[in-house]
Amino acid sequence: MVASEEDVIRNIVGVARTLEGVTPEMAASITPETNIVRDLSLDSIAVMDFIMELETEFNTVIPLETVAEIQTVADLARALGAEPARAPI
Repeated sequence: MVASEEDVIRNIVGVARTLEGVTPEMAASITPETNIVRDLSLDSIAVMDFIMELETEFNTVIPLETVAEIQTVADLARALGAEPARAPI
């Protein structure tokens, strides 16, 4: 079953709540238009950690060229929804 964009965003918000430096207020105000770097105050390392955690959550891998284009939560949701799931190891 393919998750809806709303479900994907809900999961993104859940993971964002666990990130160091993301306050409960920040997490509560996440929308599809939220800029991951500016609005969540994440540096490049934190963004990569965030994306890797989401890749694990969604059992997928986002290609680096796609990662470079991700700016908003909606971009991230589309990238997670567009990539096929990895085969179990």
